[in-house]
Amino acid sequence: MKPNTSAIPTDRAQHPSLLGLLLRVNLLGLQRKLLSVRERSWGLVLSVVGFLGFYLALAYSLFYRGLEFIGRFPGLGGLLVERLLFLLFAFLFALLVLSNVVIGYTNLFRNRETTFLMTLPIPANTIFQWKFMESVLLASWAFLFLIAPLLAAYGITRHVAWHFYPATLLLVALFIALPGIFGAWVALQLARHLDRKLFQIAAFLLLAALIGSLALYFKPTQVTEEFLENRVLTVIDRLLERTRFAQQPFLPSYWLSASVQNWSEGSFSTAGFFVLVLLSHVLFFGFLAFTRLGDRFYDAVSMTQSRGGVLSNWGWFRRYDRARQGKPLPVGWLESLLGWVRSDVRAIVIKDLRVFWRDTTQWGQTAVLFGLLLVYVINLRNFSQQLDSPFWKNAVSFLNLGACSLNLATLTTRFVFPQFSLEGKRVWLVGLAPLGLVQAVRVKFWLATIATLLITLPLILLSCVLLQLGALRTAFFALAIIVMTITLNALAVGLGALYPNFSEMNPSKIVNGFGGTFCLVLSFVYILGCVVLLGLGSPWAWRTGEPEWTRAGIAAGIVGVFSMAAGWLPLFLGLRRVAQTEL
Repeated sequence: MKPNTSAIPTDRAQHPSLLGLLLRVNLLGLQRKLLSVRERSWGLVLSVVGFLGFYLALAYSLFYRGLEFIGRFPGLGGLLVERLLFLLFAFLFALLVLSNVVIGYTNLFRNRETTFLMTLPIPANTIFQWKFMESVLLASWAFLFLIAPLLAAYGITRHVAWHFYPATLLLVALFIALPGIFGAWVALQLARHLDRKLFQIAAFLLLAALIGSLALYFKPTQVTEEFLENRVLTVIDRLLERTRFAQQPFLPSYWLSASVQNWSEGSFSTAGFFVLVLLSHVLFFGFLAFTRLGDRFYDAVSMTQSRGGVLSNWGWFRRYDRARQGKPLPVGWLESLLGWVRSDVRAIVIKDLRVFWRDTTQWGQTAVLFGLLLVYVINLRNFSQQLDSPFWKNAVSFLNLGACSLNLATLTTRFVFPQFSLEGKRVWLVGLAPLGLVQAVRVKFWLATIATLLITLPLILLSCVLLQLGALRTAFFALAIIVMTITLNALAVGLGALYPNFSEMNPSKIVNGFGGTFCLVLSFVYILGCVVLLGLGSPWAWRTGEPEWTRAGIAAGIVGVFSMAAGWLPLFLGLRRVAQTEL
């Protein structure tokens, strides 16, 4: 039965101060958290600020050198830079939409604050407006950090005037609003219709068709030696043929790219036209979202709170549910597989897996992260045959190790770090159990390590096979990813125990605190150090193909000591902190 919302006012004009009140309260809470962190640990604040400054400087340097190098090509530099800018903003727009869908769904329908606000005399439209703005900020801050050094480097290489930078800041602020609006609308539709069989079938078929179409569209173009004898512009045009989709004039990314490029070239009238196009779409769709999605949001919240599960309409699931007495689908299988494990340990494992499985956004983001990594790994076969030089073979193999480990660091920081904090104010129940709180944290560490190894190890093995590295090199990189997986999980679990946040049940907000940021910083520093050390001490020389095992042994020893310091030390300190916790 559809809930009656006639008694619930949704017009913001009737309550002009409620949205401002929510903004003031949350800003005040954020200010107090920042002040408390500053008073508690100046070293942590300086470490985070130093890392952010180092990242911005390094990213700016890399972008500047890359744009300067491409711009040196006579007659082609401008074309390549222009096409790269269009491609970058097109892919970032798609990733922003995906990020807004995932974070928006979590913030609107899986958030305790939202549930609490729905019980107060606050219009549903006001709650939606606040959560929409919060979701856009959470989904877009990483985009801003990525794009800022690129636009700065682009402006320096083009020798633009000072007003280019505030103009691009305004353009980026307008640009991130459109993926947020579209992502919020998609999240509402998912919440309203996700349990319907027809919707699930249609979504699966649409996703399969989209993946198949993208695979066919982005199939590499085969270029023969006869074709290479043509004019350079003809060859470049053929090679860039698959990138023309980014120059469709109906894409918001095209409006942003065109306005940035025209502004840098001094064509202010054309740039102003695209600015007005972007602004008009933001105002139109933003007005619709702020004034018309409140009723739909209230209906969607009622539907998500009233249904049992998204698969409950399938007959086979209902039969399984009755046979397993309501236990989630994979958990029932795991209980049978873990029959040999001690009952108290098995209880912790099943509890954590059940919480993870019930939170659609967590395993959904995990699938997206490693789905993107799998697409990257599969595409390695397209250029592995051109790696005849030992230098490039080594470079690509170690860059591949870095890509896999960086994805792993994102996963451990996003999902493993908040595991101890997610026990919440009920942590005393786990602490008073016969297993004990310290042993429970150890179980979380080994569970996370085994789960991530089951994903990262096959991916690194597959990438080594596609790169045709041979058995010895494959074993070398497999051992490296095993050590790095154990270390990164130990680092995340240890820092999660050292910097818990039991008052917050949203994993995204737990990670966005200083503890999660510190974990991400240390993870990136550790990965950078390991990849550089392993690369410099590689037994396969960069110029010749002759192995040098002495140098490799020294590098492996240094990496081992580095891993012990980066993983075992935080885990030891975290376990000691947990043992001293008063329940």
